[in-house]
Amino acid sequence: MLLYQKINRLWKASPDNSVQDVAGYLIDCWIDDYVKGAKPGSTDLVVVDLEGFSYLFDVHQERLIAAWGISKGKVDEARDATRMRGHPQSAGKAYHRGHAIAHQLGGKLDINLISQKGSINMGQFRVLENKAAKTPGALYFTYWEYNRILTQKPSAVQQGLLCPGEDAELRWFPN
Repeated sequence: MLLYQKINRLWKASPDNSVQDVAGYLIDCWIDDYVKGAKPGSTDLVVVDLEGFSYLFDVHQERLIAAWGISKGKVDEARDATRMRGHPQSAGKAYHRGHAIAHQLGGKLDINLISQKGSINMGQFRVLENKAAKTPGALYFTYWEYNRILTQKPSAVQQGLLCPGEDAELRWFPN
């Protein structure tokens, strides 16, 4: 599990620039950790910005690495169940097409969907998602760990929430 030693200091240091500073720090941590387990030249990392959230994606391995963004509060928008149902689900019956950024936060489909254990997705993962939805201005993120090359199923997920005036809440779940 990554330990984000500087995250609280960066978040509290500058109210105007802290989001950019923290996001840059997180991206550096995620990339350093992710490429440690990769063969040289086997990654092609890009950041995709989509409707207020950002996604770190490995084009070569075709998998999501991280997602983050600022909560605008709870979004009341219907899910596109038909489109979600069409998303590949190859990890087995115990897994859901989980959202890296919760639907209630405005997370969409496609790049935002990931194979996630149903017991995590419907359980403890929701605690920080719900708090983020109730806290506009909070920075919410997920980082997906992979212990094997050539797999679409993450082995674990780190989840984080930084609410204004509070220390970071960080969680880790096996997947």
